[in-house]
Amino acid sequence: MQECRIALDEILDDVRKGGSTEIGVRDTQMQAALAIGDLDLASGLAAEIIDLSGQLDAGYSYYGLWHLLTRVRWLYRTGEAADGLALAQDAIPRIERMADRNLLERMKLLAAEGLGRVGRAVDGANLMAVAVGANPDPPLEMIAEAARVAGRLAAADDREAARSHFDRAGRILQGIGNLTARAEVERDARDAIVDAVSAMATRPREDSQFARDPESRPPDALLAERIAAVLELAAHPPVLASETLSLLADTQAALSGAIVTTHATEPPETIAAFATLGAPSPLDPGIDAIRIPIGEHCERTFDIVAVPRHSPTARATILAIERLVHASVALANARQQERERVALWPEPSPEQQLGLVCAAESMMDLVKTTRRVAASNITVLISGETGVGKELFARALHQSSPRHARVFLPYNCTTVPRDMLDSQLFGYRRGAFTGAMDDSAGLIRSAAGGTLFLDEIGEMNAEAQPKLLRFLESGEIIPLGESIPQLVDVRIVAATNADLDHLVAAGRFREDLYYRLNVIRLRVPPLRERREEVPLLVDHFLDRCSRELQKPVIRIADDTIEYLVLYRWPGNVRQLANEIRRMVVLAEPGAILMPEHLSPEIFSSRRTIPSSERQLEP
Repeated sequence: MQECRIALDEILDDVRKGGSTEIGVRDTQMQAALAIGDLDLASGLAAEIIDLSGQLDAGYSYYGLWHLLTRVRWLYRTGEAADGLALAQDAIPRIERMADRNLLERMKLLAAEGLGRVGRAVDGANLMAVAVGANPDPPLEMIAEAARVAGRLAAADDREAARSHFDRAGRILQGIGNLTARAEVERDARDAIVDAVSAMATRPREDSQFARDPESRPPDALLAERIAAVLELAAHPPVLASETLSLLADTQAALSGAIVTTHATEPPETIAAFATLGAPSPLDPGIDAIRIPIGEHCERTFDIVAVPRHSPTARATILAIERLVHASVALANARQQERERVALWPEPSPEQQLGLVCAAESMMDLVKTTRRVAASNITVLISGETGVGKELFARALHQSSPRHARVFLPYNCTTVPRDMLDSQLFGYRRGAFTGAMDDSAGLIRSAAGGTLFLDEIGEMNAEAQPKLLRFLESGEIIPLGESIPQLVDVRIVAATNADLDHLVAAGRFREDLYYRLNVIRLRVPPLRERREEVPLLVDHFLDRCSRELQKPVIRIADDTIEYLVLYRWPGNVRQLANEIRRMVVLAEPGAILMPEHLSPEIFSSRRTIPSSERQLEP
């Protein structure tokens, strides 16, 4: 631990003071303090971190939200369960806006634990079910955390179930080598029983079947939970082996059992075992033992070897466990094969799935970036000349995001007079100004749950910019005529063809709003910088216009394609689409579009001069 402290102090000296990275380092220091039980040190660090979080985006920064996990655990450790629960419940909506599934599930599990700590274990179990159900393929540490919280919730009315959950969490963490977390689970298991006994002495328990009569718990209830655990852990053979060995021991179907691991260049090794009094070892020569193959991990093969009891029922139980292990391993292998199949034989390309026509390397990179940032709730600024397709990328961003089932609302900031933009965006209450005859929700509330695309953001007037900045920072708006802020969940995607840096320097656009919008910037290059896409775009627009105008079998000559490829396209893709539409409208069905069909400015842009008449430069 001393080495850990020294390393963290050295890192802290290198990071920028007052920045979000400092929060991350101090949060790690606080986790280390909690791990060794130094609550005084943890309390001091908590005060420092909350001050830093308040200075940085009011606690909405990435590291600030992750620190809340540590802070909630600290409050639980110091006996402030109600405060910890309130903090977790307050953080959940903010984390949902960030769309970090891992962080959201962890915070919901902590909130579920807090509900159990304040005597609402049934509500906690319901919230835990929601959190776990939202992630069908969780990592092992998340499975262990869910088991730990389940143990906390079960401790109040079923200590045997609580012990089973805590033991499972410990086995998983031991299997993946997280010994610090395993020690915390062991401490939590001891504290949960103490808290449960104290709670029973001070307040009545919840009106549940198991709380009234612990003996009424169905005998197979714990077994069902163990079966689910075997299915979840199949992808990690060491952990699956540990869980299977524990299941054999708890069902008492085997006299003895062991986990045996072998390597091609090493003798077999027993890494865990159990045995009843006087039972033979399953590895003794001449013993009629059963071998259950588990799988391979890190070039080692894992097997369970067990000696069954001399009973038909015990033998049938071991057979059922063996079949369960085989089924879970087959399911894990099928999932892995599906991942590999998708990698080798992928679905339609990302740009095809998003309705984009791309071929240039720069555009492919842009599509990849779009898909990467789509899952988060981060603000995106799309820049590029007029007509390059900024709205198409905004729609692609929305389509790839978790908000794809909700509304995508595009709005051009130049479509209304500048003095009306405020009311258009934020809405107003009836009577707020002359002519406000009815309430208006405004664009932001109309796009609740979805994406609002603000085109030509550089034309936004100075009066509306501060209100937009506040919404981006806090998620709250105050409609005209209202006095109470309203929280709205909307993702903002902005676009501009103007030079915002120049507008900021000229004082026409707020610098703080510019930096808040410019978190992720996507620049769509003009068509002249990606001429290799012109033939693909021509085919796309030609096919679409031919079908819309019911003029089949219209083709385009190679000479015409050359003109189109070499033209500079000041209006970019929009101009190209309009040019193809114009030619299709004027053409007869089945015609071949020749250079003579092009617009005069395009046709005259390319003049071939015979080589005998050329005047070459020196």
